[in-house]
Amino acid sequence: MKSKSKNIYPQSHLFLTRGDKEKLLGQRAKILWLTGLSGSGKTSVAHHLENKLYNEGFLVKTFDGDIVRSEINKAFDFTDEGRLQNIRKIAELNREFVSCGIIVINCFISPAIAMRAAAKEIAGADDFIEIFLNCPLEVCEKRDTKGLYAKARKGLLKNFTGVNSPYEPPINPDIEINTANTSLDETVEIIYKFILPKIKP
Repeated sequence: MKSKSKNIYPQSHLFLTRGDKEKLLGQRAKILWLTGLSGSGKTSVAHHLENKLYNEGFLVKTFDGDIVRSEINKAFDFTDEGRLQNIRKIAELNREFVSCGIIVINCFISPAIAMRAAAKEIAGADDFIEIFLNCPLEVCEKRDTKGLYAKARKGLLKNFTGVNSPYEPPINPDIEINTANTSLDETVEIIYKFILPKIKP
């Protein structure tokens, strides 16, 4: 009589869960999506917020638009479709990091409401915190150390948000901060106080 074979390989549903990993890390994973014009302070805020969270014992991954464009999503251009695909890919990466219990900070202009809605749907609406750094265009231009706005005004850069490509402000963001009137430290503190109850176990 033949003995029944046993499946000695574990099934996928036996793998560690997000909850297991969040318990190990002592945190709850969330996605912080910083949106706003170039020069509104997204990268600076993300850098200081990441350090603050790290010093408080949280594990964080940050995705910055310029770095992602140069290292991960090189193939996507700055047309509406190219930008949408860039955001969709980043949202998929966010979903994977969150499944590991990691807090993710994103710095992307993501100029269209539809783009941010797609990111929220892909990455997970329950985990998605939209943060609008609302800074007037004229202030952003004055802060532009790379001279990108000037190049766009001269027609040297196409599809540059705020000059020859539109930016659609969030209708109902979770957090909105006017970074023309709020210091970097104050901005980080506002965000930190808002997210702390959401990331503490």
